[in-house]
Amino acid sequence: MHIHIREIDHVVIRCADLDNMVNFYHTVLGCPVEKEQRDLGLVQMRAGRSLIDLLAVGAKIDRPESGQPGAGRNMDHLCVRVEPFDADALRAHLEKHGARIGEEARRYGAEGFGPSLYLFDPEGNMVELKGPPDA
Repeated sequence: MHIHIREIDHVVIRCADLDNMVNFYHTVLGCPVEKEQRDLGLVQMRAGRSLIDLLAVGAKIDRPESGQPGAGRNMDHLCVRVEPFDADALRAHLEKHGARIGEEARRYGAEGFGPSLYLFDPEGNMVELKGPPDA
């Protein structure tokens, strides 16, 4: 059997302040809420063809063995493909919203090398904004 992976379906981020994280991913990154299951402590945000699932620590479906948010064990980083990729405009938008911005560089991704900008959400998770591949 050969497993063929087409794209990222979803990423689950464990968070201490669910409402603050929903606000960040909606307001700063433009991800609309797709589905809310507040009784489970889960909010699913649409990120293009993929989902970002935000899971409250201590929620019914939380797995404590995953570690504590911000402790480096809830996820390394989430990479989302953005187009158009205008680094200056992205940086200005992120600064306007008070986001902590990381390195901008040319990095390898699913479509090859291209521009990339790191930032951090309110709980310290790294998010990579990935532009189109080099021509």
